[in-house]
Amino acid sequence: MFIVGLTGGLATGKSTVLSIFRDNGIAVIDADEVARKVLEPGTKGWKELRDYFGEEVLLPDGKVNRLKLGELVFDNIEKRRKLNAITHPRIQLAMMKSAIMYFFSGHSYVVMEVPLLFETGKLLNFMHKIITVVCEDHQQLERLCKRNDFSEVVAKKRINCQMPLEQKVAKSHFVIDNSGDMASTVSQTESIMKVLKRSKFNWYFRTIIAIAVLSIACGIGHVVSNLFDNNNT
Repeated sequence: MFIVGLTGGLATGKSTVLSIFRDNGIAVIDADEVARKVLEPGTKGWKELRDYFGEEVLLPDGKVNRLKLGELVFDNIEKRRKLNAITHPRIQLAMMKSAIMYFFSGHSYVVMEVPLLFETGKLLNFMHKIITVVCEDHQQLERLCKRNDFSEVVAKKRINCQMPLEQKVAKSHFVIDNSGDMASTVSQTESIMKVLKRSKFNWYFRTIIAIAVLSIACGIGHVVSNLFDNNNT
């Protein structure tokens, strides 16, 4: 199995593309879903977050108020670093555990959505291929304003905090232009699926794992055999 990283900019359509992969039976890992799970009320991450940021970042039901939290950390480097220290290691560990589970379930590859894949660089070494989702600048701005109820000024600041899309595109193996209609996005995504399906890296990787497992088994067998022989002499 290999991992395909899916990234892009804010509101470019990453979730849309991820859903297309999911609808086609491909194993997917949604970073946003994982982030919610590691901060569910009662978890260690949630407790650490509450202790540092206080009750103001919690909703009445105890769940994290993500919009409020985003407002608190956006213009405060120290708080943003603390938030990242609390969440990023937990999110990355949970995502890799999910990938391992998919491997043992027999999937040939998994698509892992990582919005800040290039910005953090933590998971880059695990990615066999990278897909970046883009759209026109004005569309990205309009979508972000509508989705998060941001003013244009705030939306631009959020977008500018991330690596420019042009740089992400230059570092990617595939690019999906989500500027057009849904049919166009589906067509581009399915074309990439065909390429990934033809990849032989999955069998190469599984062969390496099988050899490693057999080597370990043979090593254990050799040790046990020696112990048995010694006990009989």
